[in-house]
Amino acid sequence: MTSQPLDRKRCLSCKRWGGKRRPGSEPGSVEYDENDDKGPCIEGPWHGSLRGPRNACGQWVMWAELEAALPAP
Repeated sequence: MTSQPLDRKRCLSCKRWGGKRRPGSEPGSVEYDENDDKGPCIEGPWHGSLRGPRNACGQWVMWAELEAALPAP
């Protein structure tokens, strides 16, 4: 599994990304399989197109599972 930090605000950590992923072992990170790293944009500006973990757009919204995994301030 590969990890990417949440603060990069890429498709991988967006609630609109439909690919396979899970919250990372480090708070504020997402883990994914580099061999299966594409997912559709769902209801975002790229709706219906396959997006990779490094893609980004101006309408990023944090994935709820990451928000729940962040430590309390």
